[in-house]
Amino acid sequence: MRVPYAPKEPQTEADEPIYNRIAARRAPRPLIPLDLALLHNTAVADGWNSFIGAIRTQTGLSSAVKELAISRVAVLNSAVHEWDSHAALAIKAGVSREGMKTVSSAEVCKRGDKIEVEPEKGGLSKEMWVVLAYTDQMTRGVEVDDEVMERLKECFTDKEVVELTATVAAYNCVSRFLVALDVGERNGGEMKKVEDF
Repeated sequence: MRVPYAPKEPQTEADEPIYNRIAARRAPRPLIPLDLALLHNTAVADGWNSFIGAIRTQTGLSSAVKELAISRVAVLNSAVHEWDSHAALAIKAGVSREGMKTVSSAEVCKRGDKIEVEPEKGGLSKEMWVVLAYTDQMTRGVEVDDEVMERLKECFTDKEVVELTATVAAYNCVSRFLVALDVGERNGGEMKKVEDF
């Protein structure tokens, strides 16, 4: 990593509850490199933990949709660590291996592009194709076409649209942090192949 990792144990009494909250969310796993990078500033680490924890566990989105979007963000931002973690979770949540190959290789949907709607093409449902287009446009160009938004609203409730938007935004933040600091020392490495999950 481009800076040393923070200590694995709290250095002050005031930091102990923050370390404990992060460890509780990670349990039974230990703190991960991302945590140890963030813990240089315990207030930032605590806020991050709360925000990402809500995105991970307190939305109504299916795990398949959430992990598909996160995995696509990882591909678009060349975040190897994020892909290796979340592509496996997407498969576990029910996204087919063929679908994940599509997530890793589909052309980026830019503003003005016609979006894919043919169900089951490339192992993705119509809903998943719309999520891919939305994730692409949010990540690469920030602005989203009205057509993509309308298609999204045909598949999801207003609450789910907000949750998906927050998920894509949050994991763009995660991937940018991971890549900028080379957290986990994965920059420049190859993303795992779908067959390896």
